Order: sequence, then C-alpha cells, then structure tokens
Amino acid sequence: MHLNKISEHIVNWLSDYCDKAKVSGFVIGVSGGVDSALTSLLCAKTNKKVILLSMPIRQTTKEFQRANDHIEDLKNRFPNVISFEINLTDSFAQLEKDFASYVVSNQLAMANSRARLRMLTLYAYGQANNCLVVGTGNKVEDFGVGFYTKYGDGGVDISPIADLTKSQVWELAKYLGVINSIIIAKPTDGLFEDERSDEDQIGATYPELEWAMNFDQNESELSERETEVLKIYRRLNNSNRHKMEPIPVCKIPLQYLS
Repeated sequence: MHLNKISEHIVNWLSDYCDKAKVSGFVIGVSGGVDSALTSLLCAKTNKKVILLSMPIRQTTKEFQRANDHIEDLKNRFPNVISFEINLTDSFAQLEKDFASYVVSNQLAMANSRARLRMLTLYAYGQANNCLVVGTGNKVEDFGVGFYTKYGDGGVDISPIADLTKSQVWELAKYLGVINSIIIAKPTDGLFEDERSDEDQIGATYPELEWAMNFDQNESELSERETEVLKIYRRLNNSNRHKMEPIPVCKIPLQYLS
C-alpha cells in the first residue's frame, strides 16, 4: 500500500467535502479502538475543527483509558482538536427503567440501544457546532458482515475509511502514529458490559473475514477452518444485508395515484 498517498487522499477528500457542505468541521465518537482512532487522526490532519466525544456507558476501564489516551495524544499533536466527555450511563439507566422488562432482558436490543444513544449525542453536538458526524466503520464491517448497529454507529454523514479493510486500517494507523495501546488491542464494539471481542462475537478474525470476502475459488479444496469461516461470512453477509442496502420503498403503481 502507498500509505502516504492513501492518507493524503482521505484527508483531501474530507477537507473538500467539508468545504462543499459549508460546515465547520467534524465530530467523531472515540471508543478506544483503531477504527475511531485512525478516523479522528485523519480528520485532525485537515486542520478543520475536530470534536472528539468520549461517551462511556458502563465502559470497561481499559477501553475508557485507551480512548482518553488517544484523545490527549491528538490534542497534543493538533491545535484544531477539542474534546468532550459525556457520560451516558445515567441516560442509559433511565432507558432501562422506562423500557419493558422483556426488552431490558434482551442483551442485543440493549447493546444496540447504547449505540443509538451515542448516535443521538453525536448528532446533537454536530448540529450545535455545524459539524459533520464521521463514521468509523471499515470495509469488512460496513460491506462484508454488517457488523454495526443500524442507526447507531451506522448512522453517519460520511465514511472516510469504509474502503479500507481492517488489516489496511491497522497498517495505516501504525504508519500515522496512532498510540500503540490501540494498535495492539483486540477489536471490540464496546456494547456489552464484559470484555468480549469482535472475534468472540463473530467467530472469525478480521484477516479471515477479509479472505472470505474476496474468495472466488474452488470450495472443494478448502480446509475445515476455511470452510467454517466462509460459512460464517456468508451467514452474516446474508442476515445483515438489510443494513447494507437502501431502505425498501413500496412503489405505488401510477394508475393508483391518478
């Protein structure tokens, strides 16, 4: 990969989009993971206003610390970067009180509610500061297995790293100087109150998913693990297709409208 050219291309794309949209800059949620770290660093390199939000909801100490360390690193490196910590734990607890008990007992429903609460916060701060909400999803998550929350972290204005695989994200992040604790951390969505990783949830690593995403050979020659990974990828790609395609619209026949 031509890392310098890729970096410059994304930074120029961000800057041009910002100018054309006539906004002041960007707002990004920082999770302590490599995707949000790289995305926020690229935004910072535009010299536009960059607002970093840390939005803990009963976050693990490690994730919270990594996010804060990255925020401090960017603020030290770029004068155009500011940050806010918005602890959403009490807001989330209120939702738990207001929701029916069977909803609260559904772990996935509540995990996705965390992501949607953060999306609401990002858009509130974005609108109040005339900034775009920047997505942090990579190519495998956004277009391969759909590993994101619809109208949560999937609810964004622009997606600067969505054409990069996770491996490419790691490579570019290391090249641009993202702090090492984030580079070596196991990827996690941080939506549960334990330390489960993306691999724990998906059942495959990102390099394995990248292989499956590009596979077009003879399946009869695959190993047992490769067959399993391909099955995981296809199942997730199919079940999450609704996230990756436009919202279905019921088209009314013209004769019904006349």
